[in-house]
Amino acid sequence: MNQRPSRIMTDCSGITRRNFVQAGALGAGGLCLADLLKLKAEGAVSSKQQDTSVILFWLSGGPGHMETWDPKPEAPAEYRGPFQPIATSLSGVQFSELMPGQAKLAEHLAVLRTVNHGTGDHTKGNHWMLTGFEGPAFNAPDNRVQRRPSIGSAASFLRGARQEGMPPYVGVPHLRGGTDNLFHYSSYIGGGFDPFIVNSDPNTSSFSVQNLTLARGLTVDRLKNRQELLSSLDQLPRRHEKLIRDLDEHQQKAFDLLYSKGVRSAFDIEDEPAAVRDSYGRHTFGQSALLARRLVEHGSTFVTVNCVPWDHHGSAGRLRTEEGARKLIPPLDAAISGLIRDLIDRGLYEKTLVVAMGEFGRTPRINQHAGRDHWGRTFSVMMGCGGMRMGQIIGRSSSRGEDVVERPVGPQDVAATIYRHLGIDPQRVILRDRLDRPMPLLDTGEPVSELFG
Repeated sequence: MNQRPSRIMTDCSGITRRNFVQAGALGAGGLCLADLLKLKAEGAVSSKQQDTSVILFWLSGGPGHMETWDPKPEAPAEYRGPFQPIATSLSGVQFSELMPGQAKLAEHLAVLRTVNHGTGDHTKGNHWMLTGFEGPAFNAPDNRVQRRPSIGSAASFLRGARQEGMPPYVGVPHLRGGTDNLFHYSSYIGGGFDPFIVNSDPNTSSFSVQNLTLARGLTVDRLKNRQELLSSLDQLPRRHEKLIRDLDEHQQKAFDLLYSKGVRSAFDIEDEPAAVRDSYGRHTFGQSALLARRLVEHGSTFVTVNCVPWDHHGSAGRLRTEEGARKLIPPLDAAISGLIRDLIDRGLYEKTLVVAMGEFGRTPRINQHAGRDHWGRTFSVMMGCGGMRMGQIIGRSSSRGEDVVERPVGPQDVAATIYRHLGIDPQRVILRDRLDRPMPLLDTGEPVSELFG
C-alpha cells in the first residue's frame, strides 16, 4: 500500500532509495511529494473531492448492448436477439428483460449508448477502456505489456485511500478470467499502486483474504524482523532498481495491511445482516459488489468488481448469446441494483460513482453459431451516482445497433468522467514513464458534460 501523505518525505533528495520508493517516486524521472502538492495547488487534483469513490463492474469479454442497456425491439430477429425489452422507470426508455432491477432504478442511472473506439481486438479494447489509451494488438509480441496506468492505479497514486490504513485500490474477487483481462495495473507509476487483489470468492463459506493472515508459524515479531532485513535492498546495485521498487512496495503493502484492524473489519462480509446479503444476490457477482460497498464505506477509493466471462461467440468452447446472457446478466443485474439501493439507503450514493462496462460490445447481427462476435463501433456503458445528473440516456445508436447516430463518446471521455468525479483533471496531470518522458494522464478526453450540472 502506498504511504499516506503525512508519512511521505518532503524532499526528493537526500533520502535512501527505499524511502524514495515508499514516498511514491515514479519511474526513472519520478514524481515526489512536491510534484503531487504542485498538482493540487494548481487544481489538477482537487482537495475538495477527497471523499469520492468509484466501484467499477468490469465485464471482460464484452457484453452485448442488445441484451443489456440498448435493446432493439424493432430490428429484424437476427439483430434484436432472443430477448424482449421491458419498460423502465424513465418514460420511453427500455432495458433488456434480463435487467428488471436496474429498470426499476433507471431514474438513478445514466446509460452512455454510443461509446466507441472501432476495434474488435480484446487486447486493444481492454487496455483502451481500463487506461484511456489504445493497447497493443492481440498478436503483437509484447501484447501483455501495459502501456499506461489503469484508472484505478492512477487514482491510487493521485488520491490514495480516504481512510488511513485502507488499500486505496482493490480488485474483487480476483482480476483473472475474461479475455485478455490484463491491464488493471500501474505500469510505469510503480508497483505500490497496483490493486490489492482479494483472490477469494466472498460468496463461499471458505472466503478468506489470504494477505490479511500470517502464514503458519510466522508471528508479527518475526515479520517485523523480516521487514527490517528489507533495508539491505538499499545496498544493491542500481541495475536492480525495478526489482527493488516492486518488491519493496508489495512487502510494505502486505505489512501495513496486517497491522490494520480497520482493513480486517472492512473485509468481514459475515458481519452483514442476512437480508442485506440476500438483496445483492447470493452469488459471486452479488457478494463481490457487497464487499465493494464495505470497502468504499471503510475508506477505499477505487474497487473493481471483476465479473466474467462475456465473450459469447457460440462457437466451440464459447457460450451462445442466449445461454451466456441468461447465465450472467441476472446476477449482474441483482448485484448492480442491490448495490445502488444500498448506497442510496446509506447516504453513500452522492459520493460513489458506479460504472459497468467491458472492452467493447457484440456484433448486432447474430452469427451462425447463435452467438455475437466483437463490436467496437458502438456499445453501452452504465454509470450511476447521486452527485451527477441521472435519469438519462446519452447518445443514440442506429436502429440495428450498428453505429453511432448521435453523440459519440470515446474511451478517454469515459475515463475523464471518472477522473472528474474523483477531482482529477487528467490533461493537467503529467507523469513520467521509465524513460523519463512526460506522459499526460489523458490527452484528448473530456468528461461527459450531460452528467454534470
